[in-house]
Amino acid sequence: MSYPDQAPARRPAPVWLAAAVLVLMAVGALAYAVVGLVALDGTVDRFRAAAGGTAAGPEEIDGFATLLQAVVVVSAILTVLVGALLVGLALGLLARRNGARVATWVVCGLGLLAGCCGLAALVGERAAPLRLSGDRTTAELLGLLADAYPPWWVPVNAALSVGQLLGYLVVAVLLALPQANAWFRRPRPAPVPVGFPPAVPPPPFR
Repeated sequence: MSYPDQAPARRPAPVWLAAAVLVLMAVGALAYAVVGLVALDGTVDRFRAAAGGTAAGPEEIDGFATLLQAVVVVSAILTVLVGALLVGLALGLLARRNGARVATWVVCGLGLLAGCCGLAALVGERAAPLRLSGDRTTAELLGLLADAYPPWWVPVNAALSVGQLLGYLVVAVLLALPQANAWFRRPRPAPVPVGFPPAVPPPPFR
């Protein structure tokens, strides 16, 4: 026998929207990883072509090219893992798991911090390019490494950083709304009365 107060409530709109934003961010992360890997070969070719006119030797150029490939591949792997984490959190929210909501808040805080750092590094790199006073050839190769990316790379990264900040902020706010709080607070079962069972009358004598 079920009671009306113990029936599962319908998911409120803020929870649906928070899960949808997380899935959308996961799709964006996967697309970013794929685009980065697709553009990797062209970026390496442009870097090698530009570095051929410098005083750097073949080994040094190969080392920088390998570093570029490693950075892009590791970044793509981490991005895919973050996307999978976001999908898992979205499923946990839809399953009414309060632990998933707490974990989502933690991820949102870390995501906001990472987004701010990434955006600040991107702006700082363009405003004041990195300059090394020790080795002139290394500094020149670093400049060519940054210029080897496609022209759309910086605007896309900036847009993704801003979108990341907004997405994490929206999800955190949605999960803090009263409707979400009430839905994640599961109703407690009614207490069972303690006492003797009622007396059962004897069957009629025939």
